[in-house]
Amino acid sequence: MFKMLNEKMKKMTVIDISLVKFSSLLFGIILAKLFPGLLSLGYPLLIVLILACGAKPLYKFWLQK
Repeated sequence: MFKMLNEKMKKMTVIDISLVKFSSLLFGIILAKLFPGLLSLGYPLLIVLILACGAKPLYKFWLQK
């Protein structure tokens, strides 16, 4: 399944990837409106979550040869 997804990803352009990011942002806003308790999370926890989720993609894109 991942092999098929990787093949399909090769067809995406920068604009397509940006639209996926924007839709993820809007989904996050909807979640924050549905669950206001998420907004009470502290900034340090949010920063840790962002770094944890973004570490592998950033490593693979910029550091891995």
